[in-house]
Amino acid sequence: MNRSELVAALAERAEVTRKDADAVLAAFAEITGEVVAKGDEKVTIPGFLTFERTLRAARTARNPQTGEPIQIAEGYSVKVSAGSKLKEAAKGSRSARGHRRGQGPPGAVPGARRVPGGQRHERA
Repeated sequence: MNRSELVAALAERAEVTRKDADAVLAAFAEITGEVVAKGDEKVTIPGFLTFERTLRAARTARNPQTGEPIQIAEGYSVKVSAGSKLKEAAKGSRSARGHRRGQGPPGAVPGARRVPGGQRHERA
């Protein structure tokens, strides 16, 4: 789902115009960014998501082209954690994902099994 699809879904669900839904989404993103940038508090939507700024320690890495060690300075990153309701929704039931037990995902070859590397091989 991209931003315009999300705005359309929000507008429909909340029974507001797309313009209003887009304004709310933009304000949410802006406020979340400001709070995370300050770093003194988290943005938490109970059961859904938590956004927080974290400090990444300085470390030694390797240049992938030369293999030479390089120093990476400490810096800040954003940690986004899923809440319990979002985790539960992601688990879902197999029927909610569009297939029944033993049938595999849509488009799967019947009787095929997964092998390391992700390819499918026919059963003999």
